[in-house]
Parts: sequence; structure tokens; C-alpha cells
Amino acid sequence: MAVTLIATVIALVLGHMAPSLAASVRQYGWYGDWLRGLDARFGDGSFWRGRWGIAVALVPPLLVIGLFQLALDGPLFGLAGLLFGIIVLFYAWGPRDLDVDVEAIATADDASGRRAAAARLWPDDRTPSLDGPSLVEAVFRNALRRWFGVLFWFLLLGPFGALLYRLAVLSVEGEAARALPGETASGARTLLAVLEWPVAQLMALSTALVGNFDTALGAWRDAGGASLSLDNRFLAAVARASVRSELAEEVADYADESGLAAPPAIVVLGELPELRDAMSLVWRSLLVWLAVLALFVIAGFVS
Repeated sequence: MAVTLIATVIALVLGHMAPSLAASVRQYGWYGDWLRGLDARFGDGSFWRGRWGIAVALVPPLLVIGLFQLALDGPLFGLAGLLFGIIVLFYAWGPRDLDVDVEAIATADDASGRRAAAARLWPDDRTPSLDGPSLVEAVFRNALRRWFGVLFWFLLLGPFGALLYRLAVLSVEGEAARALPGETASGARTLLAVLEWPVAQLMALSTALVGNFDTALGAWRDAGGASLSLDNRFLAAVARASVRSELAEEVADYADESGLAAPPAIVVLGELPELRDAMSLVWRSLLVWLAVLALFVIAGFVS
């Protein structure tokens, strides 16, 4: 737990303080080359072109990380293990800074610039949308894939888990994913859905804790959050409902303070208020996760 907390804080700080370092380190072109090489080597009827062929791509790099992790797991190599965990988590985090991408959308000078900035929050094969609910969903989807998914699997499986999640994401979206055959790509999407389902549930819970709990709970239940379906659309529903609730409260507060009838939120709060509140909810949720980790660390030292 202590390693996870320290590594997470360092990864966050380095990402903000040294964006050029993060951009130079978080390069995944090798994985795309690896996938294309596998696709060229294995023909029709091979395991690679089956539903679980993605395992052929994942096992070799994950085996290397796992062996290093086991070798450095010991009292004599505690510091080396910590350093290794920080390096892998920093590599798997992001890869882009979510704050920077959201700020670029909010500060864009015109609609075309805003749309170009918003494209960084959408997969390459999808057209970005600038309406409030779509932006809220995009912020939470990116928070899941840039922050919380990596953090959750790092917490459970260490560096092995962090890299597993990052490679699973790369196998589903981006340039590397286009190298996968149809059945292999389908298996990769299923694997990613399995990895993301518990993370999305915990994100929905932490969002409810930092926002309006009743509103978030109702949205979670209505969107099928209580079912065992791997579809995590409930997270988008919770995000939209929580942001709407926060905006309504802010508009009501403005009306009370000014003595005027409550105007539309877009007038009171400036442009793209949903974007700002979505980012605020994501940060507060991350702080809840870190606070829980800190409590576990303290409990471990006390016991």
C-alpha cells in the first residue's frame, strides 16, 4: 500500500512538473510494431487470430515485468522494488495530462480550436462532440483510462497490473489496435471490459461520495450499475447526473446571493461549466482514492 501511494503521488507530480519528460517516456510505438509483427507471422487458423489471440501479444512483455517484480520483491531490494514500481506506474499513467487537455478545450479561442482540442479526449475513430453531457462523459472516460484503471490494477498486482491495463487499452484504441485481426480485437475489447468494470464501479462510488450521493445512486441504478453486465455505461450516467446536480446547486447559490431569479448556468458560470465541474469531480474522486490508500498505510504501520 505504501509503495502504491508513494508511486502514485510521484507519478502525478512528475506528470505535472515535467510534461516533456512524461511525453518522451510514454512512448508505445514498440507495442504497435509488436502487434503488426505478430499479425504478419501468424496466418489464418492460428491461435493469434482467435478470440483470445491477444494473449500472444500480452504474455511476453508482462512476463518480463512480472519476473523483474518478483526478483525485486524482498527486504534487501525494497528500495529497488519501489523505484521499479514508480518507473512502471509513471510509464503506464496517462499518457497525456488530463488537466492540460481539458484546459485546452476550455480556453480555446473559437469553435474549431475547441473541437481540435476536444479530439484529444476521443478515440481516433470517433468524432468529438462539444455538448455538455458528451464532454462530461469524455472527461470521466479519460480519467478511467488515464488514471483510475492504471491505479487500481497497480494496487492489486503491482507493476504487472499497471502495464497489463495500459497494454489492454492500447489493444483497443489508437494506432496499435488497428493491427489486430477482427476476432483478436473482439477478445481485446472483452479483456478491457473485464479490467474496467470494477474500476468503473469504484469510480461511481467515489463520485457519489464527493457529489450528491442520492442523485448518483439513482443514476447508477437506472443505468444498470447493479447488474453484472460488463457494460460500464453506468459511469457516464453517474457523471452526467452528478455534474447536473452540482451546476443546479451553484445556480441556486448565485440566485440566493444576488437576489435575482436563477439564470441559465451557462451565463452564471461561464463557458463549458460542465467541463469544469466534471474535472473537479474527477480530482475529488482521485483524492478519495488516495485518502483511502493513506488510511490503509497508516493502519498497516499501527498494527
